[in-house]
Amino acid sequence: MSQLFEFVPVVIFFLVYQWTDLVTATIALMVSVVLQSVVEWKIKGKLERSRWLALILVLLFGGATVLTRNPLFIQWKPTILQWVFALVFLGSHFVGGGKVLIRRLLERKVALPDAVWIRLNLGWVAFFSVTGGLNLYVAWTFSEQAWVRFKLFGLMGLTLLFVILQGVYMMRHARDVEPGE
Repeated sequence: MSQLFEFVPVVIFFLVYQWTDLVTATIALMVSVVLQSVVEWKIKGKLERSRWLALILVLLFGGATVLTRNPLFIQWKPTILQWVFALVFLGSHFVGGGKVLIRRLLERKVALPDAVWIRLNLGWVAFFSVTGGLNLYVAWTFSEQAWVRFKLFGLMGLTLLFVILQGVYMMRHARDVEPGE
C-alpha cells in the first residue's frame, strides 16, 4: 500500500493536466507532495531522505515552472531525482561499511551472496541513470502532452517492470547463500 502512496502526486498531476494546463498541474503536484509529506510525518514521525529530496525538488522546480510559466523546469525534476538516486546507489559502493545501499534496504527480508547484492545495486545505478536520460529525451523530443503521459505511464511502467525483474533475479539467487555468508 505504501508503494501506491508514492504515486499519488504523479496521478494527481496527470489528472489535473488532463483538464487544465501544465502550470495548474504543477501547482497540484506541489500541493499533493506537501500533503503527502505531512501525512508521512504524522504517521512515521519523520520524513525519509528520499521524501525530503523529492519535496525539495518539486517545490524548487515546480516553483520555477509556476513563476516563469516554463515547463522545462518541472520536466527536469524527474531526471535530477533519478540521477541523484543513481549517485547515491553508486556512492554506496565506496562508503557505508562495505554494504551497498540495496543490501542495507533489503537484507532483513532476503539473504543473498555479496556478488548478487553488488549486481542488484549496480542495476539500480543503471536504471536510474537510463530513466533520467530517457525523461530528458522524451521532454525535449516529444510534445508536452507526450511527456506528461510518459511521466505517469512510462516511468511508472518501467519502474514496475524493473522491480519485478530485480525480484526474479533475487529469487533465483536467494538459495545460493552459504551459512554464515
